[in-house]
Amino acid sequence: MAKKKLTRKDLLKGTDEFLTLSDRAARFFSSHTRELKYVGIALAVIVVVYLSIFTYMRHINKKGQEAYNVAYDSMADNLKPETDPEALKRSEKLFEDVVNEYGRSRAARLALPQIGYIKFTEKEYDDAILSYRDFADKISGDKEYEALANLALAACFEAKGDLKEAIAVLVSIVKAEQNPFRETAMLSLERVYRLDNQREKADEILKEFVQVYKTSPFLPMVKARL
Repeated sequence: MAKKKLTRKDLLKGTDEFLTLSDRAARFFSSHTRELKYVGIALAVIVVVYLSIFTYMRHINKKGQEAYNVAYDSMADNLKPETDPEALKRSEKLFEDVVNEYGRSRAARLALPQIGYIKFTEKEYDDAILSYRDFADKISGDKEYEALANLALAACFEAKGDLKEAIAVLVSIVKAEQNPFRETAMLSLERVYRLDNQREKADEILKEFVQVYKTSPFLPMVKARL
C-alpha cells in the first residue's frame, strides 16, 4: 500500500497546532504569574528545608557515632575478670550521653542495649529491663534485633528471679519458627522451666529440639539431658 504523501497544508496544520498550543501556554503563564511565583517560592522553601534536615541529620549521626565509639572503647577496656565498678560507671555515663545528646542518631539506638548490659552486670535488673525494652521499641519490625532484645530481657528476668516473666518472653521467641535465635531460646527456656519446677515442659522442649535441630552442635548435650 502506498504511503500517503504529506501536503503543504498538512505540514502547515501541524505548525499551526504547535503555535496555538504555545500561545495557550504563554497566555496561561502570563495570567497566572502571581500563582506560579508562589509555587516557585514554596518549592524553594521545601528544598531548603529538606537540605537543612539532611545536613543536620548527617551531622547528628556523625557526632553520635563518634560519641558511641568513645563509650564503646571505654567499656571494652573494662571488660576484664576484675572489672573496676567506677570505670564501668563512667562507660555507662558515656553511653547515656549518646542517648541524651544525640537521641535522633542511629548510634543512640545502639547505645541502649549497651546501657542495659552494664546495668545487668551491676545487678540493676529493673533498669536493665527498661533499657532493653526501650531498645526493642525503637527497632520494632527488625525481627533479629527484636529477638536479641527479648533474649536479653529474659536473662534479666531470670537473674531477677522472675521466672514466669522470663518464660513468657522466651516462649514468644520459640513460637516464631523462622527466628534465627530460636535454637538459643529453646535451650534457655528448657533451663528456666526446670528452675521453675516445670520438668515435663522442659522435657518437651528438649524432645522438640532433638527433632528440629538434628545438626546442632548442642545436640549431644540435649540428648544427655533427656
